[in-house]
Amino acid sequence: MSQTRLLPADDTGKDGAAAILRAGGLVAMPTETVYGLAADARSDVAVARIFEAKGRPRFNPLIVHLPDIATARRLVKWDDRAEAVAQAFWPGPLTLVLPLAENAGLSPLVTAGLDSVALRVPAHPLARDLLLRFGGPLAAPSANPSGRVSPTEPAHVMEALNGRIEAVLDGGPCAVGVESTILGLTHDTPRLLRPGGLPAEALAEVLGAMPQPPEAAAGITAPGQMTSHYAPRGRVRLEAIAPEPGETYLGFGPLPAGAEGAMTLSASGDIVEAAARLFHCLHELDRAGAERIAVAPVPDRGLGRAINDRLRRAAAPRGGPESTSYAP
Repeated sequence: MSQTRLLPADDTGKDGAAAILRAGGLVAMPTETVYGLAADARSDVAVARIFEAKGRPRFNPLIVHLPDIATARRLVKWDDRAEAVAQAFWPGPLTLVLPLAENAGLSPLVTAGLDSVALRVPAHPLARDLLLRFGGPLAAPSANPSGRVSPTEPAHVMEALNGRIEAVLDGGPCAVGVESTILGLTHDTPRLLRPGGLPAEALAEVLGAMPQPPEAAAGITAPGQMTSHYAPRGRVRLEAIAPEPGETYLGFGPLPAGAEGAMTLSASGDIVEAAARLFHCLHELDRAGAERIAVAPVPDRGLGRAINDRLRRAAAPRGGPESTSYAP
């Protein structure tokens, strides 16, 4: 394949991206969370190309991106809980996992053989416009090689996938910076399958109770449940109050004195800023050649749950079948 094209965020760029998708190609599109690697979710060949470009295991399902709630209702067995949370939080950084409807028309590669599917209506105006111009559902995991740090800027995608995909639609930096929250609604008990850009507390206000964690023995039932992911090249140590010799420090709040080359997720300790900067900082540490990274404690509440989830996966043992990447 020739060099990947960087398409502008104008009508010419959006029409060009839609044409590539209709031809079975791959386009990295911006969402409010991270950049997603989009392909026609109805085409086996196009979806297979996502797995090939990323080096992604095929047992890991993908999120399907849609333009509106009405389209979602046609693809799954919809219920009152789905209607309530969709009305409250779509478009936005929330993915719903629901039982797949008969004759939904999606490639079985999207669901990895499961009888459920993950759906999202993104809020980013470019993603929404592209979905309307394309005129169909788009499967879109994060636009990065499997197991690596998720992309939040066009440059991150170009560095990682240049020559492996057709184009990147340039929407600038992503505002949320961590992937979507995934809520499982396949059974009577709502389950938080992945913390993300929508805090679980917000879901609890609509559902009437906090969603429960995934069932321990359920296996992989949604994107984002693999052990090792979001990994920079350097090894990661968590809950570090200060760096040890040879470590580069990634702080939360003011940095300790004398921490050479250190970065902070948020100098003021703002959890929203920290979420937006997390993957940016990990990319910068890669560019700086950091071999060992010490990460400060981050409060485990609100968006902090999503940050800590990503950090734990970044610090997990690497290699083997559990190293993969997830959807936005």
